[in-house]
Amino acid sequence: MADKVIDRARSLLGVSFRLHGRDPETGLDCVGLVSRACRLKAGVPTGYALRGGDAELYGAIIGRLRLTRRRGAFRAGDVLLMMAGPQQFHLGVWTGGSLIHADATLRRVVELPGAPPWRVIGAWHGRERKG
Repeated sequence: MADKVIDRARSLLGVSFRLHGRDPETGLDCVGLVSRACRLKAGVPTGYALRGGDAELYGAIIGRLRLTRRRGAFRAGDVLLMMAGPQQFHLGVWTGGSLIHADATLRRVVELPGAPPWRVIGAWHGRERKG
């Protein structure tokens, strides 16, 4: 499954950033990117602020993705929850050597080489689902 999550995330590189975006045609945010990479098509929350985030909201998002918390070091294909700033949570897909995420500053989905630039709060992995 890890390779498929990474491949699906990479297929979205260059897609425009749009807060609450869920469709690659019109733009994605970090939640939209991760939900697409993990193939979650329904029940993805919207209506949250870019800053002033709520850890419970991101817990609910991860819960809807039906992911399991990783114990120990994160691995390729894991979804990372990061603290990008005070009360600013961010999701991305770890490839094993880079991070794929929806970058609000660059206004598109990008792949950053090297370790995540933000503090990683947790990592989750899942099982492949049909669809």
